[in-house]
Amino acid sequence: MAADVEAGRAGWPRGGRRTPNGECSIGAVTVPSRPAPGDPAPLTSRRHPLVARARALAEGQARDAVLLDGAHLVQVALDVSWPVELLAVVAPLDPDAEAARLARRATAAGVTVTPVTRPVMDALSPARTPGDVVALARRPTTTLPSALDAGCPLVLVAWSVQDPGNVGALVRAADACGATAMVCAGECADPFGWKALRGSMGSALRLPVAVERDGALVLRALRDRGLVGVAAAGRDGVLPGAIDWQRPTALFVGNEGAGLPAAVTAATRDRVAVPMRAGVESLNVAVAAGILLYEAARQRGRQ
Repeated sequence: MAADVEAGRAGWPRGGRRTPNGECSIGAVTVPSRPAPGDPAPLTSRRHPLVARARALAEGQARDAVLLDGAHLVQVALDVSWPVELLAVVAPLDPDAEAARLARRATAAGVTVTPVTRPVMDALSPARTPGDVVALARRPTTTLPSALDAGCPLVLVAWSVQDPGNVGALVRAADACGATAMVCAGECADPFGWKALRGSMGSALRLPVAVERDGALVLRALRDRGLVGVAAAGRDGVLPGAIDWQRPTALFVGNEGAGLPAAVTAATRDRVAVPMRAGVESLNVAVAAGILLYEAARQRGRQ
């Protein structure tokens, strides 16, 4: 897994830079690295460029970084040495609080830590109930070839899955079940948007995730690498246990409403369906993918 993650990091853009006076510049935003001596006051203005930067990332207007909203994502980022450029924390902090602990870890790792007031944090965080921590980090650019670069790939291909929460849950299921990578094809929601990142619970920081809008390119790359395509079907498919998941495999799951395009299904070798009680029309795409990937993990000995 470490090799897979490193492969995904190879395409990261260069990160923030230090200005001569010790500040940290991230994109168009310059913020103090730490309070100046004798001036420990946190950022108080909701009009600060840092707030505008965070909002642009949250709204998808900027995609040259990622917004990590909440203590859990920040902790995972630090655990996997994800390049975090800036950590904003609500001040004052209880020294025993989780946010304070994360601030100490981030400082030790060379991350810029900036205290802010609660109103500023409320503006920085897109969550309905903001926490005490928000971070800006580099956005990975995992390429399609690197995502498929594994000895016996098990790749989850999400085709035009439009709900960010579903995309995040798919990343989490793929990570939990030992998939080697995930590919977001077609008109998928951004897997590195803040909602998808929260839905993945940090798995998007561990699992190589490639974004490729050109569906024909995805199908060609999978075919050239010798992956067997398996299409998730509503009902017209074999049972999960009838599929040989020990082969190099690409599992395709489709849009929440329309499912997989007919041309994509036609390009796969097998169709698989999760058995359901009569009267149940379908499963949530992430639930179905989790069940299918668990069978793959069972066959591969990765439960």
